[in-house]
Amino acid sequence: MPTPAILPDPLFLSFQQALAGRYSIDREIGRGGMGVVYLAREVGLDRLVAIKLLPPDLAERTEPRERFLREARLAAKLSHPNIVPIHAVEQADGFVYFVMGYVAGETLAQRVAARGPVAASEGARLLREVAWALGYAHAQGLVHRDVKPDNILIEGASGRAVVVDFGIAATMEDASFEMAVSGTPEFMSPEQALGRTLDARSDLYSLGVTAFYALSGRLPFEGASAAEVLARQVSEAPQALADAGATVPRKLAALVDRLLAKNPAHRPESAVALAEQLGVAIELRRELPAALRAFVKRNGRMDGGGTVLALVGSLVAGVTTAAMAGATPGALVLVGSVAVAPVVFGVFAARRLLDLGFAHADLGPAFRAERESSREERTIGRHRMRGAIEWTLRAASRVAGATSMLLVPIAVAAGTAQVDTLAPLAITLLSVTAASMLAYLGVVGLRRDVDIEFWNAVWTGRFGMLAFHMAKGWRGARPTASAMTHRATELSLGMAAEELFAGLPKASRESLRELPSLLRRLQHDAHTLRARLDGVHEALAQASGAAPAEAYESAREEREVLSGRLRETVGALETIRLSLLRLHAGSLSLESFTTHIALAAEATADVERLAAAHLEVQVALAIPSAIQLTPA
Repeated sequence: MPTPAILPDPLFLSFQQALAGRYSIDREIGRGGMGVVYLAREVGLDRLVAIKLLPPDLAERTEPRERFLREARLAAKLSHPNIVPIHAVEQADGFVYFVMGYVAGETLAQRVAARGPVAASEGARLLREVAWALGYAHAQGLVHRDVKPDNILIEGASGRAVVVDFGIAATMEDASFEMAVSGTPEFMSPEQALGRTLDARSDLYSLGVTAFYALSGRLPFEGASAAEVLARQVSEAPQALADAGATVPRKLAALVDRLLAKNPAHRPESAVALAEQLGVAIELRRELPAALRAFVKRNGRMDGGGTVLALVGSLVAGVTTAAMAGATPGALVLVGSVAVAPVVFGVFAARRLLDLGFAHADLGPAFRAERESSREERTIGRHRMRGAIEWTLRAASRVAGATSMLLVPIAVAAGTAQVDTLAPLAITLLSVTAASMLAYLGVVGLRRDVDIEFWNAVWTGRFGMLAFHMAKGWRGARPTASAMTHRATELSLGMAAEELFAGLPKASRESLRELPSLLRRLQHDAHTLRARLDGVHEALAQASGAAPAEAYESAREEREVLSGRLRETVGALETIRLSLLRLHAGSLSLESFTTHIALAAEATADVERLAAAHLEVQVALAIPSAIQLTPA
């Protein structure tokens, strides 16, 4: 028996008849409270388009019809690569509709439903593209008011994010009570749920909910009814993204948490600023070259097979020498070879990096990036009991160790008669100390990468400086490859200036002997300012909605001051580098260069004052001690 044909939708038939000759409708691809969306082909230009039709029952009413047309015409003015273009806004035979570009792909909601939360790198990229689109719309005076995963398309061919459905968009002047209640409850900002006047920051809140959902697969607020969801949007603080099971970098999680601040003033100041911060999160790991990643994870550590062979060789050499020349020479050979082995290893490891174009100054940023990555990984699956266990083990090791040490003078004072009694107790306490300390280190290792911290201290300290100095002398003047793409601007400028200084005649170097210390101070200041700027960003994100308004504004002001001072400090380094280039070319005199140095030195004068101001802001915002910054 043949399968009965599916009867065409009467609305489909009548609408197609009204569009005959201009558009050929293929099928329905979406439906919602504000209309039906069809996939069609524009006959004249022979291209695929999407047509959104206002439901006929609404089109018959003057107010909804005029509002639909007005808002569609507003959206049609937008022209941006991450906003779906609207080609036409029309009426025909009682039908009211607009025609927009067709994006072949899936919505962000479909992507998460089909394959789970998006990866952090992909999520940050998609969010940045949406932020670009919203920033452009906001600059035209439009608020979207319905940002959600269903309104973000991901183009199949390119992966590009495209924002659609500005169907309830409004000008910022018109986003008042009667219009503000339009939207989707799960993605509404608190001010939108309350029917207050909206601005661009309302869209940022909705984008924060979208980001939370895309990265974790969960909504921050759900409920049995729309009213319950809206009440939670207004009154409850959302769960931190890091606690929702999302595997995301700490800075990206902090950005999402900041987007979800109840107070609009505590969210990012604009979609454009948000896009810039997301760009930093995207580029953070990509900038570190593979050679440096391998060094901090493996090649810079004495924990491989070569180390074991070196120790065995030292032991064999010591035993052989002892058998042939006596115990003392054997012990000296053993101790000497064990002491020399790390230096040899360090020089060889440093030379390999020098051959690849890297310098000792590159190790600090590389180890910091690895620590950051390790810290993010260790936040997954953390448990509240871990802190209590860690504190208990540390206290037990300290108490047992201190008690065992006190037993030594007690035993001496008591005489030999009490040794047999106190010795077992001391041994027991020392065993407890050792066991507690080992267990404590094991628990700490779940939170911190103790290995990376140790090797960071080794390589960025005196040992690393000595190893690179010896390796550089070993290599001589042989040219190296360039490897500057990963470096912070101040580090690249400082290293370039140091090389230019080293190439000056001896007499010129003597005249400018204070320059190397100034370069190091400027680099240190720039690094400190950049770290403190990151700390203020993090403080603002973590304190959103919780800190006093005065403290929050103080932090925002300090951020502007820090940004300005960072630009000045890096600018001073750039001035020195250019002056050195001119000095080499003979177009600048030493006397003029001395003036430039004096001006550059002034850039370092206010760093200590800014550091003190940063500490005051930390106290005012009650920032946890774990993220308080110390001078670099």
